[in-house]
Amino acid sequence: MSLSRILFLADSHLGFDTPVHPRIKRRRRGEDFFANYRRALDAARLEEIDLVIHGGDMFSHTKVPPRVIMDAFEPLIELADDGVPVFIVPGNHERSKIPQTLFTMHKNLHVFSEPLTYDLSIDDIRISLSGFPYTRNIRDSFPRIVSSLAQGISSTSDVRILCMHHVVEGAVVGVFDYTFKNGEEVIRGSDLTGDFDVILSGHIHRYQILTDDLDGQPLGSHVYYPGSIERTTYAERNEVKGYLILEIKKESTSKRPVLSHQFIPLPTRPMVSFDITGSSLTVKNMAGRISGLFENLDPDSVVRIAIRGEIDTKAAQILTNEYLRSLAPDTMNVTLIIPGRQPHSDGTL
Repeated sequence: MSLSRILFLADSHLGFDTPVHPRIKRRRRGEDFFANYRRALDAARLEEIDLVIHGGDMFSHTKVPPRVIMDAFEPLIELADDGVPVFIVPGNHERSKIPQTLFTMHKNLHVFSEPLTYDLSIDDIRISLSGFPYTRNIRDSFPRIVSSLAQGISSTSDVRILCMHHVVEGAVVGVFDYTFKNGEEVIRGSDLTGDFDVILSGHIHRYQILTDDLDGQPLGSHVYYPGSIERTTYAERNEVKGYLILEIKKESTSKRPVLSHQFIPLPTRPMVSFDITGSSLTVKNMAGRISGLFENLDPDSVVRIAIRGEIDTKAAQILTNEYLRSLAPDTMNVTLIIPGRQPHSDGTL
């Protein structure tokens, strides 16, 4: 039996809440993202992974500080030095481009800066790995891109994999299970014609595997979303975060390899949201009301407090970043939302 193991992660958003010159000293969420990023890539050694794929939005912003770039590429280069091929899909947060550095010139590190196909052979399993960067208005251009890539696939390939950073109709997000159905940025299920055995995609932050279209008909290719490695918005507060390990097995007696997968959860800090009616807050009761919200929470929580409706003018003047931080444990990250005012934010999205 031949066996190939692939580690697939996406949406690491490195650089989020990682200021180069912070004005105040407080806990930053940026390290949460980097910690899970390193955990996932450390598993590539522990689990004897043959191939690593990052499905896009490796970075949180287009302009990435040099220190963030170095910290992001260091574990990838270590894997590449050990002979593990690494493939990266540029996402929408990077505006379809990965920063070009000496790191990206490594022979075992590959960026899908344009539609490309790579042919690999791992333990006698021939893999065609195709991919393309995030493309705006993908709905109408997807069939053309896929057709072009499919023409470059070797006829001797055992497995055909497509890597991308896009939404396919039927993908579900948010606490209310919003389902993508149409729009210029949503790929039609009918356009997954089976040119590829499996599609690995970033962009959707909830782990899920799409097998059917909106009408319940089987998709031509199953779509695997590993989700983000950390909770990036409060809409994700109930989601488990992690990455995927995919195994491709080929028996000597079988015509086609068999693909299986395992979702590996990553640790995440609790994320909590509170709504407070503005009219219920006064200068006298405000400290007690807000402090009371923190008392029964995990001290590592990421908290959002939203003031709903009108609030007394004097009370609103007291609610500042400094005041909020004085009431919360130092280990918490807190965001305050007041109507008509920019959020007092800890850096959360």
